[in-house]
Amino acid sequence: MNSRDSFLNEFRGPTLGQNTTQSSEEEVFQNATLRPILKLQNDLIVLVFQNYVNQIKLPFKGFTVEKKMSSIATIISKDIQLQNTLKGIVIGLFTTEEYQYYSKTISNSNKRIKAMLIERLQSQLQLL
Repeated sequence: MNSRDSFLNEFRGPTLGQNTTQSSEEEVFQNATLRPILKLQNDLIVLVFQNYVNQIKLPFKGFTVEKKMSSIATIISKDIQLQNTLKGIVIGLFTTEEYQYYSKTISNSNKRIKAMLIERLQSQLQLL
């Protein structure tokens, strides 16, 4: 393992969530890689989303909770440029081994990342 990979693993912290012998490779990847990265990058993710909402002049703060929740899901699902920016924030902290796994499972991994981003933003409405 090179020094960058060692640094990233230490920097991100421990695995979040339970991995068992019955866990799939995707679950292990999610708990060992995606969750710690999303937790570490949370402030940046929130800031990027807030900036996006301001750029498109969406009156997000005036929305009801239900409208905010659905807006987050719609925006993340439909705006490819924002999706790519947020995925880049996550992928940039992959180790080489994690990136190799990601490149083999790119479609499923992207779906997981997108779902986790939506869930993370929706759970933090008070910051938005």
